Amino acid sequence: MAVYTEVSNDDIAAFLAEYEIGQALSFKGIAEGVENTNYLLIAERATFIVTLYEKRVRPEDLPFFLGLIEHLAERGVACPRPVHGRDGKVLRSLCGRPAAITTFLPGIWHHRPEPRHCALLGEALAGMHLTSADFPLRRANSLSVLGWRPLYEALNGRADELLEGMSGELDGELRRTETDWPEGLPAGVIHGDLFPDNVFFERDRLSGLIDFYFACNDFFAYDLAICLNAWCFEPDGSFNITKARHLLSAYSRVRGFSADELAALPLLARGAALRFLLTRLYDWFNHADGVLVKPHDPMEFYRILRFHQGVTGPGAYGLDQAA
Repeated sequence: MAVYTEVSNDDIAAFLAEYEIGQALSFKGIAEGVENTNYLLIAERATFIVTLYEKRVRPEDLPFFLGLIEHLAERGVACPRPVHGRDGKVLRSLCGRPAAITTFLPGIWHHRPEPRHCALLGEALAGMHLTSADFPLRRANSLSVLGWRPLYEALNGRADELLEGMSGELDGELRRTETDWPEGLPAGVIHGDLFPDNVFFERDRLSGLIDFYFACNDFFAYDLAICLNAWCFEPDGSFNITKARHLLSAYSRVRGFSADELAALPLLARGAALRFLLTRLYDWFNHADGVLVKPHDPMEFYRILRFHQGVTGPGAYGLDQAA
């Protein structure tokens, strides 16, 4: 989340007139994330999030995103619920951007999640995968393995500015991943970006999953691999196998792994590291001036990728105990 589009008091007043939530008492930009413009809205009747969808979000994908969170929320998943206007619609325009209002979820996210948080995440992720099974819409993953080479080519060798020889290393990694990427694993709707800042907690309870704007149809185990990378590495780059064991064990108690998923997890984790390394590199070299958010450090995922390159089997993630 970030602030790319400024919204005036008059703009938000006219926008809220289309809803039955009262007038704005407070309206402040949220300067986090990288994709959309978000504001915290305190209205007369409740607190909400107003999202303006920026150029990197395709308007044709918005019915999928908004329909998905409404589907999940109606079935008990702790996620935002779109707010319908007086006309019944959840999507309209604000300051020339597609925009929507969603409910506000209480809680905080943890910069340094503990193993117990990883276990709660595993349960919630598995529950989300199962609950979305009857969601009727589909969206292909534009940032799966077939989308990585265009990102690499768009860098035009600039990765070497961060680390000499990185461009050649990335090319070799891409070739291996493109050749070996698995097929036919259990699949459905995945979140695709479930980093710690997208998961809220209240005391010992997971209170919300947010930011579904990378959600798509892909392998469930790939979603789990993304979480493994985002939650189980420490700031010094070391892998925390205790966190991984809690995450994977809790997931498997709700939705069991297949043998093929277990075998593929090291490659999926390696691919997930490559995906976020490439997108972070792209954002690092294409950062817009004046935006109230800094691009994430690509080298974090370079170190994660190097770890997975040395993994020979799922036991490295504690799966001998978790499966």
